[in-house]
Amino acid sequence: MKKISSMPRVPITNRNYPVSLPHHVAVIMDGNGRWAIQQGLPRTAGHKKGVDTVRELVKYCRNHDIFYLTLFAFSSENWSRPQEEIRILTDLLCASIDTEARLLIENDIKLSVIGDLSPFPESLQQSIRRTSEQTQNNRSMILTIALNYGGQWDIHNACQAIARMVENGDLASTEITHQLIQSHLCTHDLPDPDLFIRTGGEIRISNFLLWQLAYTELFFTDTYWPDFDIDCFENALNDYAERQRRFGNIERQIKESA
Repeated sequence: MKKISSMPRVPITNRNYPVSLPHHVAVIMDGNGRWAIQQGLPRTAGHKKGVDTVRELVKYCRNHDIFYLTLFAFSSENWSRPQEEIRILTDLLCASIDTEARLLIENDIKLSVIGDLSPFPESLQQSIRRTSEQTQNNRSMILTIALNYGGQWDIHNACQAIARMVENGDLASTEITHQLIQSHLCTHDLPDPDLFIRTGGEIRISNFLLWQLAYTELFFTDTYWPDFDIDCFENALNDYAERQRRFGNIERQIKESA
């Protein structure tokens, strides 16, 4: 894990592009409320500014062949926040999905949403269904939004589904494998993230993709999400490019396989 508050920008084009770039980036977009307070604004202003950051990040990933981008927009723990903030955030999510649908379609980007959507207003659920259907055949990039999602909830649901298969006699307990569990997770159709980024200064993964982040490279920064511009993203990409991913092997094995 590496936490970087600030560092000089090294253009990503100086790297071994595109081999050194991650295929899948997962992000916890933290610090919206604290950014707004720092600016003398209501917390919800930070969420609105954060939408601009999302838009620029999606464009960058689309133009640089980072095929999978997964964003943690609302966790299962966020329901404990003030009700007015939750209402405004929900309205913002709905408006943003509708507004950005055209850009997703024009840029051949597929929208996927993971998590338990049942507690959200029907208007938001309809926006998600509509945009997901409109973009389901897009192939240039997959943008996944995690809403009312938790890693423990995801694993719990997978275990329950597999347990029912055993109870029904469709599966023996000895047949439960790593691959079977993974196939029952919300992200069953995605590769595990190569790079995880958390903004806002916290150094934890906060119940996000607990199973999927087992071998992911972790990057933490003090920068609040509304200020996380392309320079900041390229710093994270450059840091990732310098790491050696061994997956349990030793350095000599990595060099020999290369």
